Amino acid sequence: MNPLKIGLVGTGYAAKVRAEALQADSRACLVAVAGHRTEKTEAFSQTFGVEAIESWAGLVERPDLDVVIISNVNREHGKVAHAALQAGKHVIVDYPLALDVSEAEALIALSKAQGKLLHVEHIELLSSIHQALKQALPAIGSVFHVRYASVNPQRPAPKKWTYQPALFGFPLVGAISRLHRLVDLFGQVATVSCQTRYWSSEGGFSNQSEFDTYTTCLCIAQLRFVSGLLAEVVYGKGEMLWQEERTLEIQGEKGAIIFEGEQGRLVQAGQTIPLESGSRRGLFAKDTAIVLDHLLSGTPLYVSSEASLYTLRVADAARRSAETSQTVHLENLESS
Repeated sequence: MNPLKIGLVGTGYAAKVRAEALQADSRACLVAVAGHRTEKTEAFSQTFGVEAIESWAGLVERPDLDVVIISNVNREHGKVAHAALQAGKHVIVDYPLALDVSEAEALIALSKAQGKLLHVEHIELLSSIHQALKQALPAIGSVFHVRYASVNPQRPAPKKWTYQPALFGFPLVGAISRLHRLVDLFGQVATVSCQTRYWSSEGGFSNQSEFDTYTTCLCIAQLRFVSGLLAEVVYGKGEMLWQEERTLEIQGEKGAIIFEGEQGRLVQAGQTIPLESGSRRGLFAKDTAIVLDHLLSGTPLYVSSEASLYTLRVADAARRSAETSQTVHLENLESS
């Protein structure tokens, strides 16, 4: 069987580990890469021995490619995916699929019309932490409360696209994996209430993303699931934050599951049991291998584009809530 020929859009960390995974798999052949800056694209192409393409538009039109992998800035995901699908390519895209829900819906419809795969990466579901959570959940009975916090102090704030709202998107859209993990574990969301705050380099702050670039963002969302479960999701990064936090606390009627960083424990009456969780390394490679298995052998994927779309709707509800200071009701949405 001839290897699938792959084109890669992006030259950052995710693109690098994708390229390494592809070169280690005989079922795939990385042919070309397109990046944002010429010098970085050339360096990337030399490192991996592939052709450097001046623009992603030129890459997706190449007739020799079977698959396009999209690992560039969030704002570009939708338009690159649309062009690649229109050109008859299978598409793998890092989350989020798009910053706009209607654009994401149109992309899923286009992939079905074209008969091509549209796979949205959600490696948080492949992590050992997520698998440990799934295994331990039955032990704590009916879950009634979750707190999930990802706070990353950075001083000074890096001059990166992830601090530019136009490129990264609303915080819980750009960092949609926080919501997707909870939706995968606990199902449909009934209501969302969210508040955000941003600081600029001039020292000002705003409740809206009115800055071209911010130095800090803090986003706090409250989710009420259809089951009655209440969840708080805290996402923050930048200069005004002083204490790093990576915690996930799940409270149930028969116990609790608590992860602090990579360390987890199951807490029940009279006992605390450590939960095993391995390294987060290698997840992009695992995602890549699963997609190749699907394309070449028809094996199932670990996540559907419809499930990713549902979580994008929840994230967009958080954006609308933050902008209007109103609770957004989602009962009319259906998850896959």
